[in-house]
Amino acid sequence: MPGEVSTAGSDVPAGTVVLAATPIGNTADASQRLKDLLAQADVVAAEDTRRLYDLANRLGVRVGGRVIAYHDHNERRQADPLLDQVESGACVLVVSDAGMPTINDPGLAIVRRAIERGLPVTCAPGPSAAMDALALSGLPTDRFCYEGFLPRKATERRQYLRTLQGERRTMVFYESPRRLVDSVDSLLEAFGPDRAMALCRELTKTYEQVERGSIGEIRDYIQQNPPRGEIVLVLAGASREEAAAAAPEVLSEQDLARLALERSRKAGVRVKDAIAQVAAEHPLPDGTSPRRKAVYAAVLALRDEGE
Repeated sequence: MPGEVSTAGSDVPAGTVVLAATPIGNTADASQRLKDLLAQADVVAAEDTRRLYDLANRLGVRVGGRVIAYHDHNERRQADPLLDQVESGACVLVVSDAGMPTINDPGLAIVRRAIERGLPVTCAPGPSAAMDALALSGLPTDRFCYEGFLPRKATERRQYLRTLQGERRTMVFYESPRRLVDSVDSLLEAFGPDRAMALCRELTKTYEQVERGSIGEIRDYIQQNPPRGEIVLVLAGASREEAAAAAPEVLSEQDLARLALERSRKAGVRVKDAIAQVAAEHPLPDGTSPRRKAVYAAVLALRDEGE
């Protein structure tokens, strides 16, 4: 049956793509299943081949299959050639440098193409920095969302966080040490100093650290103690009241047109400038601005009606 995975009698299924989680720090977290897959898979698609061999050496495993580089820059191009081998009966193992493939790492392209081609995909689950940080944060885990890395540019980051101001689920972010201060400053601006959060670094490693407190407290801490290593930020979701206050008032294009005409008359500015100002002040729920051309067309329609 297309798409059905058969693992009877073996942890290394033939004719299947296997996504395998690798340790995020502590080598002892590697499962026996991962070791078997590394030793017996026909093909190992690795984000970094050097790191793959280093991991295998530390695990005392000899990689038995053919190893190919499978990373952000070639994963779409490599997906179909790898799946051709799956279709011929091969077990193709996909591993990233650390954690689960597809979670901020390569792997999604081959999963999507496998689904489209009706080929089996399965997981050898294991370590995940996002899940570890969430569990250690002390924040609610019944509902959460993984947001990955925040945008690099301040304006894009500000707009993105604006869309999350009403998010009631616990939020999980990845961040690098060199961008951490800027990102926490943006969190402070978007959510205020009192929202609860946790900063988790070097998870499962010797110097694992979890700092819990408010955004303001975490900001003060990192300014005095610049952290190193890989970092996960876990942020509490909005309260019911915060979510209600953050819900944007969505105005129709006609309403925006009326506001723009009133702004133009009172402030003595061009209608196009007034439209730009009004559009920026009334973002859509996804954080983007209303379409100015549509608002301008509504302005012309109002003028034709004599308003």
